[in-house]
Amino acid sequence: MKQTILSLFAFTALAVVHGQGQPPTTAPPQSQQPTDVVVVVSGAGGPPKLAILPFIPLSQDAETVAAAKTIGDVLYDDIAYEREYYLIGKDAVASAGRPASLESVNLGPYKELNADGVLVGTVRKDANGIVVQVRLIQASSGREAFGKQYSGSIANPRRYSHIVADEIHKQQIGLDGVARTRLTFSSDRDRERAKSAVTNRDVQEIYIADYDGANPRRVTSTTTLNITPVWSPDSQAIAYTSYRPAGQFGTFQDIVVSYITTGTRETPANGSPQRQNYLPIYSPDGTRLAFTSNRDGNPEIYVMNRDGSNLRRMTNNPAIDVTPTWSPTGNQLAWVSDRTGLPHIYVMNVDGTGQRQLISEICDRPTWSSGQFNEIAYAARNGPGYDIKLYSFSTGEAKRLTDGIGSNESPAFSPNGRHIAFTSTRNGKSQVFTIDRDGNNLKQITREGNNKFPNWSR
Repeated sequence: MKQTILSLFAFTALAVVHGQGQPPTTAPPQSQQPTDVVVVVSGAGGPPKLAILPFIPLSQDAETVAAAKTIGDVLYDDIAYEREYYLIGKDAVASAGRPASLESVNLGPYKELNADGVLVGTVRKDANGIVVQVRLIQASSGREAFGKQYSGSIANPRRYSHIVADEIHKQQIGLDGVARTRLTFSSDRDRERAKSAVTNRDVQEIYIADYDGANPRRVTSTTTLNITPVWSPDSQAIAYTSYRPAGQFGTFQDIVVSYITTGTRETPANGSPQRQNYLPIYSPDGTRLAFTSNRDGNPEIYVMNRDGSNLRRMTNNPAIDVTPTWSPTGNQLAWVSDRTGLPHIYVMNVDGTGQRQLISEICDRPTWSSGQFNEIAYAARNGPGYDIKLYSFSTGEAKRLTDGIGSNESPAFSPNGRHIAFTSTRNGKSQVFTIDRDGNNLKQITREGNNKFPNWSR
């Protein structure tokens, strides 16, 4: 088996210290004044041109001014990410001036910039935090296409931007955006700061962050290896592989579930020196976990209820069977097996029947799209490294998304199926990137330490 797959079986003697505390979370802002929008901002023969104005602080205290700037800047990036609008440059918008209020927007300068829509907002303080008001105006008519008010804490102003972006995309074009989603990944960024006897060993912790890499927070606090995290469908828990020491036997692997909001942990699949459990993945309805285990003497695919009950073995082959992924319906599993001598992708029914080879090139880490596209992304061998490829069930063909720079591995779809997070060494260290399913819009998400195995929340 090639290096990428073999690395999943490597054992490292590490001490485990589970930290139970979780970072505080901020309640999401509450939306008010819902309206039935019938006005749609559209473009003439192309994407609508949108002018996003800097948000207006209605008081000049430093906190409100900073919150207004953050909301405006992040909203620009959130809307740009989905590539449904042509965003007029910030410098051009600034040259047109900024209104003093939502009611005093002069559309003339923005029409001269050929804007189809003007997005403007204000921020003010109240007794409970801040109030954010937003208007999207159809430039040609001056009619309001979107208008909402949000109130909540000022602790995380980015959250308002994410909500506005997703609601505009949904209301205007029927798109489920990803601005409010999060990524989880493993990272060694805190290894050098760890005060333990295993500082120089392979220590990785599980992290979560906004979809764009902002607000990173550590989920685990150990001195061991925690890898391959995956979100539950309700985004309340993360399942991952955790290594535990076993004295002279080295280490063994458990499957651990960490609940983000409560900080509690469960271990639905306990390991032992003779029984390794790794690579968990939730079923689409969240009731089951598929994973790999050698409990019967050979790495095979298993399925169990999320609490560890009703364990069932799916494969029975002397080859190595790893990295399961569920179909969107939950009726099938895809996985990697080297039963022909090299690692290829296979598909089977969820009861283990109907096993067949799907992709014949050397590959690893398949992930099945949960969005509108029936596709599997995977890492395909390309010389010394890997590239991300996308297999379409409708065409039976695969296309390459990455460009052969570095090694590109561990793809994971966004919930709408339009974007893929993956790991790449193109800039030296292993970092998380995202790319659109058409191969455009490449963005680096992490920058500190080495970061691997990304997975996207719903």
